[in-house]
Amino acid sequence: MKRDIITIDEEKCTGCGLCIPGCPEGALQVIDGKARLVSDLMCDGLGACIGECPEGAISVEQREAVPYDEYAVMEHVVPQGENTIKAHLKHLKDHGQDEFHAQAVDYLNKQGIPVPEDQEAAGCKNMFSACPGSKTVSFSGSESTDIGEGREHASGLTHWPVQLHLLSPSSPHYRDSDLLLAADCTAFSTGLFHSTFLKGKTLAIACPKLDDGQEVYLEKLQALIDTARINTLTVLIMEVPCCGGLVRLAQTALQRATRRIPVKVIVVGIKGDIIRDEWL
Repeated sequence: MKRDIITIDEEKCTGCGLCIPGCPEGALQVIDGKARLVSDLMCDGLGACIGECPEGAISVEQREAVPYDEYAVMEHVVPQGENTIKAHLKHLKDHGQDEFHAQAVDYLNKQGIPVPEDQEAAGCKNMFSACPGSKTVSFSGSESTDIGEGREHASGLTHWPVQLHLLSPSSPHYRDSDLLLAADCTAFSTGLFHSTFLKGKTLAIACPKLDDGQEVYLEKLQALIDTARINTLTVLIMEVPCCGGLVRLAQTALQRATRRIPVKVIVVGIKGDIIRDEWL
């Protein structure tokens, strides 16, 4: 995907190292006498380090790069101690990075690491300052039960959001998961969507005909394959011709990705019957 990321002019860089403390994510190191970006996924592209360089060697460019990964950053930040954790959280808050701030707090909570008091409050505020529908949440799905008169049919969903435009490929629930990419109409055409298709999988939904931003879809699917490292991809579509666009999106994303994963296509009829079920 194309995004903002820093670049370093090696001819101007003197290797002074003053930019290193200006990168709370730990994406910069001095190697062979020059400051270098050691990891694309740890650079958020905000350019907080630029003002620390006395030689003007650092700037922001837009280029192809893997998505920024807050959880990978936290794995680097945490071993450096409480002061570094606090500085990183403050950096995210000061730059309005609400989603990443919430992910950092989520990481600390899951690791049983105390969240700095001032940042804990900020984390709660930040998570809800954006649209609540796009807030990343992981939760435990329950086993589906047989449908019967007077019986509740449990959900197999384990996370939110699920719409492809809203979801973040860096969300932890996608890592090493089996992904179901479902056309919007499929859930309304079959009564066993959760127990038959969703059970044991993470979910992304999209409409290949009506949704705008198809290039964004390609970038996110590629990131799910390369960065989230999903194990398999199942594409669930309707029998109508326009739904075939979702399969083509998946195939194009796989071609662009550096990894190769198994892809299955399931075609559902407008009456809910399964017309096709095969691995590509």
